[in-house]
Amino acid sequence: MLAAMSDMHDMQYTTLGRTGLKVSVAGLGCGGFSRLGQGHGSSVAQCVDVVRAALDAGVNFLDTAENYGTEDIVGQAVKPAERDKLVISTKTMVVESGQRRSPAQVVASLHASLKRLRTERVEVFHLHAVSPQHVDYAIEVIAPALLKERDAGRIGHLGITEIAPDDHVHVALPKAIDSGLFDVVMVAFHLLHQNARDTVFPLTRSSGVATLLMFAVRRIFSEPGRLEATLAELVQRGQLPSAMVDEQAPLAFLTERPGPLGIIDAAYRYARHEPGVDVVLFGTGNIGHLQTNIQSILADPLPPEIRALAKERFSHLVGVGLDAPNRFAKV
Repeated sequence: MLAAMSDMHDMQYTTLGRTGLKVSVAGLGCGGFSRLGQGHGSSVAQCVDVVRAALDAGVNFLDTAENYGTEDIVGQAVKPAERDKLVISTKTMVVESGQRRSPAQVVASLHASLKRLRTERVEVFHLHAVSPQHVDYAIEVIAPALLKERDAGRIGHLGITEIAPDDHVHVALPKAIDSGLFDVVMVAFHLLHQNARDTVFPLTRSSGVATLLMFAVRRIFSEPGRLEATLAELVQRGQLPSAMVDEQAPLAFLTERPGPLGIIDAAYRYARHEPGVDVVLFGTGNIGHLQTNIQSILADPLPPEIRALAKERFSHLVGVGLDAPNRFAKV
């Protein structure tokens, strides 16, 4: 049934790097500010409906985590008959309350996640938000214990995610990729934070490590007034020319041929078609937004001249829109 629904909605699929898994290019992110709607007061049943709507649209990649509080929702939403057609990704923290977790604690977290997800195996299990100061510990101490869980059949592939607000220049992921232990990485990349193009994607493309893209659209693009305020601050800091601030239409050159949501559409399309990107994660608790987000991710690339201009104007920016006090870090 899931495959038939996918064909009807013209979802696009790709191979998730060296894992060989066939995945939708649009992946449902079950965390973020929305957490499938929980962040806005939705009931569990309403959150389950969001997951079901994504599956009906052909999405077969679901990304959740221990600390999102949405694993149980995903477990309720996924029907046993369709489980084999889906790729479920979840995560555990290496550091909790300022203390490094032991391998035994991480393994226990995996087992608890499987129980909440109502499954015996996850296709991707990530070490979550690993900072530069803890990446060596994750590689040398934690990963070996998870490889045993992989050999036991409870994990398909190991993954690792960066902590974007505190690792603007992508220190952790190159180390993880170089270790050869991780088949999937999650990395931040968007219109105003493009430096993964030079620091991460060349490594993943040459090694076959798959990429999950986070932050393609976050509050900077979706929250009214935030983009304008961010651009004004960047101008004040001398990181953008003053002519780029237009109160009526920020980044107007990107939306001369607007899609369903203007700048949000442009941001998704820009991220989706960056060489090296496998899956673009999107989060929402609104089924209408879910549909338009998918529509944007599946849309054609921005015109080449517009894409080139966005790269020229913004590729020097680092850490913008990552929801941290130091989001305008310079390198």
